[in-house]
Amino acid sequence: MHPNPLYRHTDHAHTLDYARTRSFGMLTINAAVGPVAAHIPFVISEDETSLDAHIMRSNPIWRAIETPQPALMAVTGPDAYVSPDWYGMEHQVPTWSYIAVHLRGTLTRLPQEDLLPILDRLSDQFEERLTPKPIWKTDKMPDDAMTRMMRMIVPIRMSIESVDSTHKLLQNKPESARLGAADALDALPTAPTISDHIRQLKEPK
Repeated sequence: MHPNPLYRHTDHAHTLDYARTRSFGMLTINAAVGPVAAHIPFVISEDETSLDAHIMRSNPIWRAIETPQPALMAVTGPDAYVSPDWYGMEHQVPTWSYIAVHLRGTLTRLPQEDLLPILDRLSDQFEERLTPKPIWKTDKMPDDAMTRMMRMIVPIRMSIESVDSTHKLLQNKPESARLGAADALDALPTAPTISDHIRQLKEPK
């Protein structure tokens, strides 16, 4: 995390709320081959002591955690390049503004029978955000199809032993400079969304 305490966000509850709202991050561990990572959705437990997720059985992380391993879940939020021209101040330099949360703990395998409840919690968490669309449930899948798909994925849990957060949002600038940069960012063309990339996808030849 950023070493400057000006940008460190120390409100534990707010930080976990932010991570829960995103519920998607980069899970990393040190394996025999070096650092490995998986980009995955997750769900934080009600008591905020752990997070549950699933990965492909073929993922090297699964092989590496035959015994529990230290792990990091890095959750990133919005980010943007900030031009010094936007501050209305002289002698400034470019910077990057961003929000990031780091959750650290111990990553373990879970029994395969824990997989379906985790899948239900994950889908419920995201489907509830799509109201008024009816919530999709795993029981809509034929049993044989669901069983085939579940053979390929495995459940994992990471304890949450420490929580760190950086909100680098121009706190070192006067309010007029911050608002000037925010207004300039609002006026920029919208960055491509995931839907834009989906539409632009070319079929393999």
